[in-house]
Amino acid sequence: MSEIRLYVTTTEIQSGDVLDLLSEVFGEEDIGIATSEVDEKRDIWEASVYLMENDEEDVRIRFEEAMKAAFPHLSVQREIIPDLDWIAKSLEGLTPVRAGRFIVHGSHDRDKVRINDLAIEIEAGQAFGTGHHGTTAGCLEMIEQVLRARTIRNALDLGTGSGVLAIAVAKMRPVPVLATDIDPIAIKVAKENARLNGIVSGMALETAPGFHSDSFRKYGPFDLIIANILARPLIKMAPQLVTHLAPGGTVILSGILASQRWKVLSAYNGMHLSHIRTIWRNGWVTIHLRKD
Repeated sequence: MSEIRLYVTTTEIQSGDVLDLLSEVFGEEDIGIATSEVDEKRDIWEASVYLMENDEEDVRIRFEEAMKAAFPHLSVQREIIPDLDWIAKSLEGLTPVRAGRFIVHGSHDRDKVRINDLAIEIEAGQAFGTGHHGTTAGCLEMIEQVLRARTIRNALDLGTGSGVLAIAVAKMRPVPVLATDIDPIAIKVAKENARLNGIVSGMALETAPGFHSDSFRKYGPFDLIIANILARPLIKMAPQLVTHLAPGGTVILSGILASQRWKVLSAYNGMHLSHIRTIWRNGWVTIHLRKD
């Protein structure tokens, strides 16, 4: 059965708005949503939905209806994704990413790791975050700063994807980490990556849709919560997220376009979290907040 990509072609700023809309339409479903840059000089981006062929009719109708209502000038296009060795393909030209002391690399770049680096080996065969996106790199930089400045007794990586952020915490501090994702495939990949990076204890990886799982009560409240998701769901989940934050706890939020930061800050300021710092990377921001 073939995998299908439905997508629209737009600009960087508008691709973020389209991504927000798609996350609202498909956010609770097992459907991949992403944006990607096509041509930096001409500001050409694509916002895509990934699905299996047998789901195409329903998803396409909903995608087109959403575009027609909010972005009538954008037409939905279709691509059949060939059955390739995506691990080998995605590693072509993929270079290590440095963020503070952290370096995220593939197995082909182990020789790039320096003596004092905190190395995280993540293969790019699954689209769950390799560190190359500005939001992941911003989170890594912020994690290092927070863990240097504060004593953290436990942490939550919400929407862990590849597990790179949870692994980063575990590499830097020997504290319990809960990593959750709504996608069981992401959790499977994260477990493999944790083993690959020598994390054999202290990290719990669980499939958990939203905050409905008992895992959050079992392992929380948390001194540090990291959520690299999207602006709209971050705003929506603010009350629940803060409920699981320990007194004086720290929050790192990302997946936020620079133009969306004020809405996110407003939602969390309303929950009595104070803004500490913002990191800017390639049009995206990573926000550090603290519970009063």
